[in-house]
Amino acid sequence: MISYIIRRTFAAVILLLVVTAVTFGIFFLLPRLAGQSPDQLAAQYIGKNPSPEDIAAVKANLGLDKPVYEQYWEFIKGIVSGATYNLGPTTAKCDVPCFGYSFKQHIEVWPQLVDRLPVTASLAAGAAVLWLVAGVATGVISALRPGSFFDRSAMGVALAGVSLPMFFTGQLALLVFSYQLDIFGRTYVPFTENPSQWANTLILPWCSLALLYSAIYARLTRSGMLETMSEDFIRTARAKGLGERKVVLKHGLRAALTPIVTVFGMDIGLLLGGAVITESVFSLPGIGQYAVQAITDNDLPPILGVTLLAAFFVVFCNLVVDVLYATVDPRVRLS
Repeated sequence: MISYIIRRTFAAVILLLVVTAVTFGIFFLLPRLAGQSPDQLAAQYIGKNPSPEDIAAVKANLGLDKPVYEQYWEFIKGIVSGATYNLGPTTAKCDVPCFGYSFKQHIEVWPQLVDRLPVTASLAAGAAVLWLVAGVATGVISALRPGSFFDRSAMGVALAGVSLPMFFTGQLALLVFSYQLDIFGRTYVPFTENPSQWANTLILPWCSLALLYSAIYARLTRSGMLETMSEDFIRTARAKGLGERKVVLKHGLRAALTPIVTVFGMDIGLLLGGAVITESVFSLPGIGQYAVQAITDNDLPPILGVTLLAAFFVVFCNLVVDVLYATVDPRVRLS
């Protein structure tokens, strides 16, 4: 088991390096290949209506007039050891890990991400618990009673949940429960200030997000359970006299968990990288809303920082999924 974890961790580190190279290529190399000059590329890191002095300073600070390999080295070096930017009469230091520096707002990107991460993590964690419990439970019951009224009703609701986009269900929930019934709050309150108000403002985002994802998990669990419950080892377990609950939960559901764990790891990684639509609809000051604001302001360093953070979470969650594979199915350790 230890050797398996070491192998997967080493592979995750290599994948992170590949991701940083791809991210660098998207933000620095592709525009050059498309015909942009270093001055035009530097202008995108300042915001709207930059002055020639600002463009020259950003071009020098980011090394946009240097060869590509030197730019990539400075890019990696900034992440692991920080960077210092010359802003004319003053200098700005970007501490480790340096995920970028907003030359428009004159602030580091990493502290902004750290401040907003608890909001996004709270949204992702609460919604994940709801959709995992509701989706898996619904899928198991539907698989045990295929063709029943519950099965048809649950799968109909699941289909509706998958089909309705977040910007529709979220705004509808806000209209009914926040503005008309005035049950839930509309302004996010940090947990440290008021835990009850914090939960009150997140219930609607949790439920709206869980409705979308639980539908996927219900259909995925139902499909896996229908296939698993017809296997020979299930009949053998029943023939040995095991109780139906133990057969379903310990043998049937465990064997059907592999695709669920895969999708769950990807979903959590993507949400931690920023639930853009959900945070925008419910005005949550998380990473997704930060990215939207940066796109609106034409401020590329925050977008770059969010992209790197999202990539890290996706790779990390995939590493956790690989370890969970070995727990759910011991045969994985030998592969």
